[in-house]
Amino acid sequence: MIIESKAPTRVDLAGGTLDIWPLYLFHPGAVTINAAISRYASCTIETNGSKHIRLVSRDIKTRRIVSLLRRACKSQALPPSATRRNRKFFQPEGGFTLTTDSEAPAGAGIGGSSAMAVAICAALDRFNRSREEQGRLDSHQPRRRSDRHQRSNGHAGPLSSGLRGAAAIELPPGGEHRVELRVNLNELERRIVVCYTGKPRQHGINNWEVFKAHINGKRAVQHSIERISDVAQKLRVALEVANWQEAGRLMREEWSFRKRNLPTISTKKIDRVIDGALRNGALAGKVCGAGGGGCVVLLIEPEARHRVESAILEAGAQLLPITIDRHGVEVISR
Repeated sequence: MIIESKAPTRVDLAGGTLDIWPLYLFHPGAVTINAAISRYASCTIETNGSKHIRLVSRDIKTRRIVSLLRRACKSQALPPSATRRNRKFFQPEGGFTLTTDSEAPAGAGIGGSSAMAVAICAALDRFNRSREEQGRLDSHQPRRRSDRHQRSNGHAGPLSSGLRGAAAIELPPGGEHRVELRVNLNELERRIVVCYTGKPRQHGINNWEVFKAHINGKRAVQHSIERISDVAQKLRVALEVANWQEAGRLMREEWSFRKRNLPTISTKKIDRVIDGALRNGALAGKVCGAGGGGCVVLLIEPEARHRVESAILEAGAQLLPITIDRHGVEVISR
């Protein structure tokens, strides 16, 4: 049995940091605006007939072999609470190889780790369901076992299309909600450029410093986060009515307030990339994620793409060709 899954990463256009609990509770109406892009995290599960699980990560070039879950439980490789929670979800009967890969650069700030978690969960979910279906066939239709061959595109429960297109992540008390934006994805695709600065972002440090300053009552940070929240709500409207000039103005405003939160959110290279792009036809640019490195997303005039991309390369950054993902999580089993 072979199962393959992939999940798109995403760029946040406005409202990042607000999704850190409990910051959004201080800002009613908080929302994060993002778009799924064609840089994927992928997972492949292949049964191997052994008594072990082989874990392979292609992008970071690591391998590990572990015992099956039942043996891991007995050897206390996993805490009892974890095994009790996960025993029903995942309890393999035989060995397999789980291989992961990512098209997102390390520390890119485009949700690579989250996409990887979704891809792995989608593959494991399909693995469980395929094994259960195989068990039913073995019990009731033994003659058809050798003829069984399945290929199916689709979903793992609610994971299927929930990550596609452009969306607003609403952050009310009690839990977030994802709402797809009514935006022309073809036009948005023509107007988005993503590049990698060559340096991983500092998400742990930057997010912690901003979080701590906000919770400790630093007025300047609280004001900046409030303005970011307001801008994100307005950007949602601008995108849905295709007011690209206003969308660009709002993204520039979001970036100006974001930089005020912490000196390390921007870097000299990030500034060079964005400033050079703005001089060559970009409407706006901002760092993805927590900043300090990683990726930059730019909103451009379509006819300025060549000039903007040349400016990015001149600033020493790496272009990441992307499209807007229309499918969300995909799973194939065979």
